[in-house]
Amino acid sequence: MTHSRRRRSWRQLDPFSEREREKYGGQAIPSREFILSYLEERGAPLTQESLCEEWDIVEDWAVEAVCRRLRAMERDGQLIRNRRQGYGLVAKMDLIKGRVIGHPEGYGFLVPDEGGEDLYISPRQMRQLLHGDRVVMRIAGIDSRGRREAALVEILERNTERVVGRFFQEQGVGFVAPDNRRLSQDIVVPPEGQGDARHGQIVIVELIEQPTKHSRPIGRIREVLGDHMAPGMEVQIAIASHDIPTEWPDAVTAETVRLALEVPESAKEGRWDLRDLPLVTIDGVTARDFDDAVYCERRGQNWRLIVAIADVSWYVRPGSALDEEAQRRGNSVYFPDRVIPMLPEALSNGLCSLNPEVDRLCLACDMTVSSLGRITRSRFVAAVMRSHARLTYDAVAAMLVAQDSRIRRRYEPLLPHLENLYGVFRALQAAREQRGAIDFETQETIIEYGPDRKIERILPTERNDAHRLIEECMIAANVAAARFLQRHRIPGLYRVHEGPTLEKLEKLRCFLGELGLGLGGGDKPAPPDFAMLLERIQGRPDGHLIQTVMLRSLAQAVYSPDNVGHFGLSLEAYAHFTSPIRRFPDLLTHRAIRHVLQGGKADNFGYSHADMAQLGEQCSMTERRADEAVWDAVEWLKCEYMRDKVGEEYDGVVASVTAFGLFVELKDIYVQGLVHVTALRNDYYHFDPAGHRLRGERSGQVYRLGDPLRVRVMRVDLDERKIDFELAEAGEPQRFLRRGLRRKRKAI
Repeated sequence: MTHSRRRRSWRQLDPFSEREREKYGGQAIPSREFILSYLEERGAPLTQESLCEEWDIVEDWAVEAVCRRLRAMERDGQLIRNRRQGYGLVAKMDLIKGRVIGHPEGYGFLVPDEGGEDLYISPRQMRQLLHGDRVVMRIAGIDSRGRREAALVEILERNTERVVGRFFQEQGVGFVAPDNRRLSQDIVVPPEGQGDARHGQIVIVELIEQPTKHSRPIGRIREVLGDHMAPGMEVQIAIASHDIPTEWPDAVTAETVRLALEVPESAKEGRWDLRDLPLVTIDGVTARDFDDAVYCERRGQNWRLIVAIADVSWYVRPGSALDEEAQRRGNSVYFPDRVIPMLPEALSNGLCSLNPEVDRLCLACDMTVSSLGRITRSRFVAAVMRSHARLTYDAVAAMLVAQDSRIRRRYEPLLPHLENLYGVFRALQAAREQRGAIDFETQETIIEYGPDRKIERILPTERNDAHRLIEECMIAANVAAARFLQRHRIPGLYRVHEGPTLEKLEKLRCFLGELGLGLGGGDKPAPPDFAMLLERIQGRPDGHLIQTVMLRSLAQAVYSPDNVGHFGLSLEAYAHFTSPIRRFPDLLTHRAIRHVLQGGKADNFGYSHADMAQLGEQCSMTERRADEAVWDAVEWLKCEYMRDKVGEEYDGVVASVTAFGLFVELKDIYVQGLVHVTALRNDYYHFDPAGHRLRGERSGQVYRLGDPLRVRVMRVDLDERKIDFELAEAGEPQRFLRRGLRRKRKAI
């Protein structure tokens, strides 16, 4: 790059300058994409002063704006600043940026933003970090177990500002033990920061100093939530512990108040009128936010399937307070007794909810589905609709599967369309099986409360064909949305899911081999290989546990602007489109589609690829946060349910085997507890990770994944969310291995 070219204005060099001008007007500065490509071309770190000089930026406001953008890119891990204040590319410095995952034992892992294997973080390195921090690290070597070990280079962003836990005072020292077990460091609370908190109470502590190499985090108590084990405390703790926003900022409330109670007539103009089309919503009995409606008709050998989704993007505009809060929340969070919504109730249950017999704005996906279940054509249209019925899964299953004459008579005008929906569902389901999608059937539970919030029972949920019908319709619309993003080359978030790593694949095959099973596909098994194995284990008593091990071998699905396909669904492209009321990525997909429908192009879209990468990471994080918070609350509730059952015996099955014991899941109530290895009688037991089993050194007795056992409840610890079992006399499995002799199992 010549010196004369370097002195050209950035506007002449930046291919995204027009987008920046439209977005910021006269306050536009170089785009993130241009900054990254420029530094890569220059081949060396450059200071802010050098960059401004080379781009001919001299105005004070512009220099300050460039400084803020560089700092933001540094926080996001796109750039790193060296000791000479030069900004360089992380990838060029052999550094790895990512998020820290803490472990209760004090060590941690770095999950790289770019994917790949996690890096081990030693307890010594973790002293200055907390779970969720975003960091840049370097590979420091290989630890004794052969894992790549990371050393801290820079902390990009602190994740923890508030911590929920129990307050203790011991020998004049106050501290808070975090409820989140991934935060392994206690928070020191000096006397002036303890307020009115009493020993043993549940509190929220605000961090005033983050941990360093030589000191623990320091905080002050901001709120006392209540006494230990108070009714309703479990969900409140989970919400606060995972920092899930629950209060609406004043700006959001002000914007919500200004919304009309009904859809404005002006908003309906120019939209496709679907109000006479018998679209219906099909949801659970307790659902209150209806964001999808469906309709199907036969067209010769094909079906015409319309999936209408609430047009949240019309109400929640980019840059608004509603948009910023929805982005911060990322998704709605569904606890057993309440919902923390992504959008205020006026939108989620009101204007955006496709309630029956009222006009609603929607974005409709109009698809042609062949008799083989393939989407041959699709288009998206901004529309106005009116739901003709609010149906439940049970009612639809009763009509279509059980042929219940009473319910069929009640909904007789809708029956032909529902029958068509059932027909297109069967075609889509056949196509799903044909392409080899992996159909993991996980068992979820419902917690039923009695008086005073006491848990009466834990029941398994049941899925019927109506659930599957809606699922297939939503998958079809999501596939069409992903194809739309690809076709128009517009930045968007894909729902990506990668297959197993070689390490996890090897462990899975070792486990399957112990059971006489195999997984095809060599080093790169495809989804049909997994689907074929799932079919083989149907009906086996240990089928549920085998499926669990298979599921653990796969990566977690995430949001990314880089489409690598969806392994589990066996799809080349997949994007979330169908739930914009409760998921921010769906709202972003709607904005991309609306932008194109209004004549926009990729180069003048309000989001860049870099923006989508940042938002994808944020949405993936909020999804994990919600899952962990709900898991914490449910585990607490299950422990609370078992507190008065100490001494009782139950039948169960070994759900997991570790070096320290057996996790046993109780039949019918789906509660897990630990039989510690020291509670296994009359022998020394050794862990075989490949076989997922413990084997007695002297007796040869084996405890393995999937074994039926009878256990006795010995202890329930609400603080640790742990239940301890011991084997009842009838719980000893009569399986032995002769020492020195391996017995071959027949292939199943």
